[in-house]
Amino acid sequence: MKHKMPIQIRFKDLDSLGHVNNANYFTYFELARIGYFQEVMQTKSNNWETEGIIMAKAAMDYKIPLLLGDEVYVYTWVSRLGNKSFDMDCEMVKVENGMEIAVAKGTCVLVCMNFKTNATIEIPSLWRQRIEPVIL
Repeated sequence: MKHKMPIQIRFKDLDSLGHVNNANYFTYFELARIGYFQEVMQTKSNNWETEGIIMAKAAMDYKIPLLLGDEVYVYTWVSRLGNKSFDMDCEMVKVENGMEIAVAKGTCVLVCMNFKTNATIEIPSLWRQRIEPVIL
């Protein structure tokens, strides 16, 4: 299942050429991941100190620039589910003339962590139950 989230481009996101600065794509991916955690994994009441995550790796492939005023969405999904880590992928699209145009694709590796003990943990069973049926 791909989770879809709208993104509002802000004037502060632009570089001197009027394009969205490439670093902001990671922020958009982060916002979409939060939406995925809240809606798909239902983590609004999660104790992030004992069942948290850290990002181990992130990458983004850029296809075309985004501009102020573009209608943008980010699709996110879990593409790999390991024992203590999982991969999340994203695809950013903009809508032009009713068609979605791919803008960028990204991926990240997230590791489950207990911040009280400062140790990695297995993916919480409740998260696994909610992710497994919709993993791509």
